[in-house]
Amino acid sequence: MSMNTILLFDIGNTHIALGAYRGDDLVSTWRITTRVEGTPDEYAVTLRALLREKNANGIAFDGCAIASSVPPLISTFVELCEKHLHLKPIVVGAGVKTGLNIRTDSPREVGADRIANAVAAKKLYGVPAIVIDFSPLATIFDALNDAGDYIGTAIAPGVATSAEALFAHAAQLPRVELIAPATKSPIGKNTISALQAGLVYGYVALVEGMIARIKKELPRARVIGTGEMVNLIARETNALDVVDEGLTLKGLKLIYEMNV
Repeated sequence: MSMNTILLFDIGNTHIALGAYRGDDLVSTWRITTRVEGTPDEYAVTLRALLREKNANGIAFDGCAIASSVPPLISTFVELCEKHLHLKPIVVGAGVKTGLNIRTDSPREVGADRIANAVAAKKLYGVPAIVIDFSPLATIFDALNDAGDYIGTAIAPGVATSAEALFAHAAQLPRVELIAPATKSPIGKNTISALQAGLVYGYVALVEGMIARIKKELPRARVIGTGEMVNLIARETNALDVVDEGLTLKGLKLIYEMNV
């Protein structure tokens, strides 16, 4: 494997994760806020600033790849790669080799980040698997069977989405920090601990319950957690076998390698 340097973009609804690999080493990761109206030039300025901070300003990338769950930003980042990095990016989607069989009603509906996660889980942790991606907006449970096929998914509101909905509609409830109550008890003695117990332990119960249901169909599945909210949940349950926050970028790198 030559020591190529590649830049990866995982574009989500709230944040964009960027990763720079040199060979097999993930040398840097960054997370920036998703702005659908951001232009290629604006994102290029941000990218340069991030690279400069890591003393990597003059770095020449050999390739880049994009997984986006925000369709309008695909063309923005393709232009960023072509105009500012002089690279033609690999965009996860139709016509890109992934080595993954998608056995759902309409495979084209499966998001690029889901595919990247599944590719990484299959290669790095084995199958069958349940891959749970905890983003602030949604928590997505993806299922891979014994053959390594992607067989479907479940989508729940994210823990931050649930909290926001509660605070938005209940005038008397204060915004609280999304952490388990200090008492570690599910029985709150005041409004703050009651909210934290319900939001955090209630969400853990949702996750454990979903895992139990999916395991009825995939009894030997290994459970892999990823996404920016994963640690909040992983701290409160033993139901996750692996926590890998970099899963999507790892999968994106594997897909990049299959297509160059």
